[in-house]
Amino acid sequence: MSSNKKIEALIRPEIRALKAYHVPDATGLIKLDAMENPYSFPEPVKREWLSALQQVALNRYPDPDAPRLRERLRVALAIPDGMELVLGNGSDELIQIILMAVARPGAAVLAPTPTFVMYEMIATFAGMKFTGVPLMPDFSLDMPAMAKAMAAQKPAVIFISYPNNPTANLFAREDIVSLIEQAPGLVVLDEAYHAFAGQSFMNELGKHENLLVMRTLSKQGLAGLRLGVLAGPRPWLAEFNKVRLPYNIGTLTQASAEFVLTHLALLDEQADLIRKEREKLFQALSALKGVQVWPSQTNFLLFRVEKGDADRVFEGLRRRGVLIKNMNSAGGVLKNCLRVTVGTPEENGAFLKALETSL
Repeated sequence: MSSNKKIEALIRPEIRALKAYHVPDATGLIKLDAMENPYSFPEPVKREWLSALQQVALNRYPDPDAPRLRERLRVALAIPDGMELVLGNGSDELIQIILMAVARPGAAVLAPTPTFVMYEMIATFAGMKFTGVPLMPDFSLDMPAMAKAMAAQKPAVIFISYPNNPTANLFAREDIVSLIEQAPGLVVLDEAYHAFAGQSFMNELGKHENLLVMRTLSKQGLAGLRLGVLAGPRPWLAEFNKVRLPYNIGTLTQASAEFVLTHLALLDEQADLIRKEREKLFQALSALKGVQVWPSQTNFLLFRVEKGDADRVFEGLRRRGVLIKNMNSAGGVLKNCLRVTVGTPEENGAFLKALETSL
């Protein structure tokens, strides 16, 4: 039997139909495509961090429960008393853990779309049906359509990106509460951009037995660590912890995150810089003829090329040394849209200059 025949016989058709998640090569480019914090540690802090890493025993497996890190996260994230934590290798692994645990035959996943692509991809990996409910033209939730989809699909899990990626907005809080109260299963609020939004449902944990909250340190300058946090009622998280692989958070990640959580003021200062630059960048884009930009509660901005071709503008930016995210292929409300991460003042200036030339 040929390899192609064996692949057809062994690999599930829905997996064969997928495309692997593509990360473009950013070598030599100003990288504004992945919602990363553009600021690194100051040199004194970096030396202190490297000194802490010298104490790590790389010949030993990491502590599978990471108790010191979990306790520091509990304080830093203001997790309510009585709630439990599960740590993941980024939010992606936490999404995978949740869906692996609930993936009964016929189980469904629901999310408003467009949103973070990994909800649908991981649902597919787990053999679950994914239903996306389109957002309204103003990027708000279509509540009648969400209610109809919940009634029809009875989803085991509803994922809500809060704020939403890629639209950068916070959904109305009363709509989120309504969804939590109506949902037949779990509601997972993904608060990846919490540092830039100023709003959270973390203090609502325990008031709704089906509510879970995800956080990540990636957007605050620690993308290389790959550390995600799931918080919620102990009975749920005890079940998810059974699915988690025992050594999923490496020793270097644990030590680095413990160190960084003693420097929260630095992370807050950098987040404040990003918010200020976000407003400047928003104003500059708003002033450009032929560009429609939306307000943001994240560390990125979504904008539309109104009388042009987003693909052409994207390639023009790349030729001029700037990499952003092209959302045009998603179609629908993202037709002719591009997404740019807020960088340093110098990076933002280079982006704007390249954009004006590329339009």
